[in-house]
Amino acid sequence: MTTFWSWYITILTIATLVALLWLVFATRKGEPKGGTDKTMGHSFDGIEEYDNPLPKWWFMLFIGTIAFTAVYLVLYPGLGNWKGIFPGYENGWTQVGQWQREMDKADAQYGPIFAKYAAMPITEVAKDEAAMKMGGRLFSTYCAICHGSDAKGSMGFPNLTDKHWRWGGEPDAIQASILNGRLGVMPGWGAVIGEEGVKNVAAYVRQDLAKLKLADDVQADLGKGKEIYATNCSVCHGAEGKGMPMLGAPDLTSPAGWIYGTSMAQLQQTIRYGRNGQMPAQEPYLGADKVHILAAYVYSLSQQAEAGAQ
Repeated sequence: MTTFWSWYITILTIATLVALLWLVFATRKGEPKGGTDKTMGHSFDGIEEYDNPLPKWWFMLFIGTIAFTAVYLVLYPGLGNWKGIFPGYENGWTQVGQWQREMDKADAQYGPIFAKYAAMPITEVAKDEAAMKMGGRLFSTYCAICHGSDAKGSMGFPNLTDKHWRWGGEPDAIQASILNGRLGVMPGWGAVIGEEGVKNVAAYVRQDLAKLKLADDVQADLGKGKEIYATNCSVCHGAEGKGMPMLGAPDLTSPAGWIYGTSMAQLQQTIRYGRNGQMPAQEPYLGADKVHILAAYVYSLSQQAEAGAQ
């Protein structure tokens, strides 16, 4: 801010406060002491307004707000380039600086705890009750908005409580997914194989690979669908449709892991237009130590589900 505008804001603000203070005292001057039977001279539906002075507590409230404003403008920025004299802020108080102070305080208090768990294998952290409570809170804050509070996902967002993992469900793979994020891209094939090809390959994937029965009214050539799959799809999903974790290509033989739906219409939509999904990297927000605990929590979810199934 230039010097001119700094002085402009400062003078205008102080002048306004002085004017308000004068107005409060000027309007109180000459007021009668106590109550009076004199009215203001107007009537509304037979109701008249007495000409009584402003209650003292109300007057003091006005004085208090003006005094608070003056103190605030001394302590905090508000008068042009004035940075304030709030203790502990040599360069002036800012909301960013306040946030950083709170973060530094939290890191000093909880940093050693996170560091302790970061030195442990994820499989061991997943067995620690205190760590799992911390992981649960981290999940609720940063992950539940997409994966759901129960971690079972929704359309376009994978279920984290089952065994179907696109990039692998091993502890290190889960941690890498959270740290660095994931970008899943499937190109649309509608323009390449045509509408008939979309229907044929969808029918092949659904019936021959996923072992899901086709509706009686579905007319498709499974042989041609198999040919299209071998030519265009197997490079990512594998010749047997088992998927490829390196690319995030899902296992087509396990429809429970299809996050965009298993119906014939949904499958054709996926093949026709493709899919684009991105999981943002969490390391910039949480740091490696917190991600370690979060990864252990996510890993524990699938382990609990697997143990329950057994």
